[in-house]
This record gives sequence, structure tokens and C-alpha cells, in this order.
Amino acid sequence: MGDTNGRVVAGGNATGNRLDQLNGPIDVLIDKETNSLIICDSRNRRVVRWSRRSGTTQGEIFIDNISCWGLAMDDQRYLYISDTDKHEVRRYQIEDKNGTIVAGGNGKGAGLNQLNIPTYIFIDQQQTVYVSDRGNHHVMKWNKGEKEGIVAAGGQGDGNALTQLSSPTGLFVDTLGTIYVADFGNHRVMRWPKGAKQGTVIVGGNGKGEGANQFYDPIGLSFDTHNNLYVVDNENNRVQRFSIE
Repeated sequence: MGDTNGRVVAGGNATGNRLDQLNGPIDVLIDKETNSLIICDSRNRRVVRWSRRSGTTQGEIFIDNISCWGLAMDDQRYLYISDTDKHEVRRYQIEDKNGTIVAGGNGKGAGLNQLNIPTYIFIDQQQTVYVSDRGNHHVMKWNKGEKEGIVAAGGQGDGNALTQLSSPTGLFVDTLGTIYVADFGNHRVMRWPKGAKQGTVIVGGNGKGEGANQFYDPIGLSFDTHNNLYVVDNENNRVQRFSIE
């Protein structure tokens, strides 16, 4: 902590599709087992892996020809990737290139067995898949092995009521099943207790802006072990930290 300058650990060689380049990286996770970064390199339509060992100058292609957005890994090291073209989430073993559909995969739509531009995803310890279903303005929950999901947050169309979301993106679910979601179009972060019909605004919701209590298109979120919430405030080009009770 205390660093004022970051260090490039992947890419950094201008925009491009060489193995030492990235183009529109939109999500990343750390695979501790191999000490590597797994990156959704969105405009190159690929998922790449970069070793974290010093001296690494390029990545390797893990999965090619995929319109990836969100990445997640479960306790058994299965990798989950959302595909915004195929409107599905697949689960992959680390060396498996094909994967298995675990959510969606039935074309673009609003049915309980469909998704519409799935963005960020979260996997709990039971391998339940939570998906920010951006085009349907809700968060879907798919229990392991199920052919249909259930609406876990939103689901009342695009809007700014407490029962609604607008193009949801970043997602986190705690051990009680409470959902935290970046409500992109409403410039706020919502909290939805398990089974609730409406959520509460925990930060933002004060209109679009650059004030300390405002966002402009919040897109990603995560928590640290001290219950601090970090929000990627996209159009304000910043990351904000909030202490959450």
C-alpha cells in the first residue's frame, strides 16, 4: 500500500493483437495455482493468460474467438466466462477449450432459460452462477445443473425504482446470498438481500456526476476483507472506495 505509481503486468505495448498486446481488456482474475493473470481481451475476442513471474513479456491464448466480458473462478479452479454474442456462460476446466454451458445458451431473449448480453458473473461456493443480464436489466441466478435461472435482482424492466435496474454490470454476492450490483444506467450501487423484491441504494443514486457521492456509469465492483467496496467509475476515469456497514 502507499504506491502512487502502478506497474504494467500485461500488455503495455500499444493496442494490437500480438501476444504482447491487449485491446480492450475488460476483466481479469488471478489464478494462484499457476501464479498467472487470466484476462478477457475483449476487442481481440480472446481470453489470454499472462504469467506473473518477472521477465514475462507476452501472454498465451487460452480461448480464441469468444466475445468475452466477465470472468470468474470457483474453488475447484473451473473458469467461467460470459459470452455476449452467444448470450451464455460457459464453465471450463483450465486446459479445456470447449467448456460446458451453465447459463443461457438458448439464444438472445428474456426467458428464464435465456440471457441478453450477459456481462459480469459471480460464482459462489455451491457453484451457483450469478449473471448481470444487462439487456434484460436484471441479475439472474442459476443453481448448479439447472436448465433455467431465476431472477434474483431487478426483473421489472429498465428503470430507476428500487425494484428495477438499468443495464447492470459489476457483481458481488456475499455468503448470505446478498447481491451487490453496479446499476450502470442509474449511476448507483444496489444491495439486494436474498429473496427480496426490491433493493436499497448503498452508494451513488445522486444523479450522474463527479461528486464524491456520485458516479458516471459505474461498471465494476469488488470488496476487500475489511468490507471496503471499490467501484470502477467508468466515465469519471477513477476508482472509488467506500466503507460499507
